[in-house]
Amino acid sequence: AAAAPGSDMFDEIVMAEERFHGEGYQEGYAEGSHVGVVEGRRYGSLHGAKIGSEIGCYLGFALTWQCLLQKCTDEKKSKKIRALDSLIGMIRKFPYEDPTYNKLQEDLEKIRGKFKQVCSMLNIQSDFRIGTERSSLTF
Repeated sequence: AAAAPGSDMFDEIVMAEERFHGEGYQEGYAEGSHVGVVEGRRYGSLHGAKIGSEIGCYLGFALTWQCLLQKCTDEKKSKKIRALDSLIGMIRKFPYEDPTYNKLQEDLEKIRGKFKQVCSMLNIQSDFRIGTERSSLTF
């Protein structure tokens, strides 16, 4: 009868280690999941804001040049206006509301390429930078 209580106590010690290990794992997993969601949301907001700022700058640039060139009627200006119209159309079709859009980076690269093409047609050197200190579009 004396051996039975001793083995039960030993079993409780062994089982306690397994139980605490399982509980610790569950608590760590829950905490890690929560921190991951918070960090992911913060990163997504920051990255989304940078993309939005870049796209907004391109749209403002294109709309301004579209207004400036509308009064001109020669053929060279017509090509520039068509390129600006194309850039504006690409920007307006960009899926701002869908962060799960699978071609987001591809479409963003197309917009950047069209922007560079328009700048080349207008003989403007562009340099769009986003940093922690400043964001700017320089000419």
